[in-house]
Amino acid sequence: MPHTSNQSPHSRVSFQDAPTRSVDVGGTAFVYRELGPRTGVPVILLNHLAAQLDNFDPRIVDGLAATRRVIAFDNRGIGASGGKTPSNISAMARDAVAFIRALGFEEVDLFGFSLGGFVAQEIVLTEPTLVRKLILAGTGPAGGEGIDKVTPLTIVDMIKGALTFRDAKYYLFFTTTPNGRRAANAFLDRLKERNNNRDKAISLSAFGAQLKAIKAYGLQARQDLSTIRIPTLVVIGEGRSPAIEKQRDKRRLKEATSFGEFGQKWLTTAPMADSTRAMRRSIFERELLPVWRNRLSDGNHAG
Repeated sequence: MPHTSNQSPHSRVSFQDAPTRSVDVGGTAFVYRELGPRTGVPVILLNHLAAQLDNFDPRIVDGLAATRRVIAFDNRGIGASGGKTPSNISAMARDAVAFIRALGFEEVDLFGFSLGGFVAQEIVLTEPTLVRKLILAGTGPAGGEGIDKVTPLTIVDMIKGALTFRDAKYYLFFTTTPNGRRAANAFLDRLKERNNNRDKAISLSAFGAQLKAIKAYGLQARQDLSTIRIPTLVVIGEGRSPAIEKQRDKRRLKEATSFGEFGQKWLTTAPMADSTRAMRRSIFERELLPVWRNRLSDGNHAG
């Protein structure tokens, strides 16, 4: 029987106020939040790199929950969920399936964003009878072009975020157009709406495992996605997307031998006031350069 709760058949609670629950998955506690109607096939949300429960966009979740049962969760080792985060997509998919089974569901719809899209594809390929419908957003296939480069580009945006006192997602997910910047600020404000019982931040070890899994996924052989016969919606940006705009940083990164060198190049060439450049250079040299000076752009260490 599907997992049930003592709430009314339709929960009017918003994602901002949804309680955090846990379920035992083979001896490990996985945390999740559930809202929307308590009947029907649930939509399971699979989130992006470095994301925990508080990184799901509450407007998207609330929109889905207006008519659908929605469940967001932290996979193994993420946020407040126990265990150690695996370093491959297949294991992440098995953990997600185990979570779904622990809640008692025999059929679900999946919504996978970015890294979550990789996991969702793996679930559909390995457990085809479990998934009824599929949404893939901002993601790609195994062996897809550029996926193995996510690690260095993510670190680049983390450095830029540190130097500009912004969340890295400001650079990772949005364009540099005025509309893109407004959307980024609005999105980041929404992520702060929840005041109570916020999730734990992702650990560095879990983040590193996810990066390793993404790189391996980008290097593995292509999968035969033609075997997926269920209704599937694929949502990928076009035009001036963040991925297209990252080509400039990719060129700079390719020319640099280390992230330390990249940071120096970015500080020299990025448009900003001289006073701002001096302040950011001071922060970079004092706090970031000692860590990233000799880290090579291919993810290895010098010396």
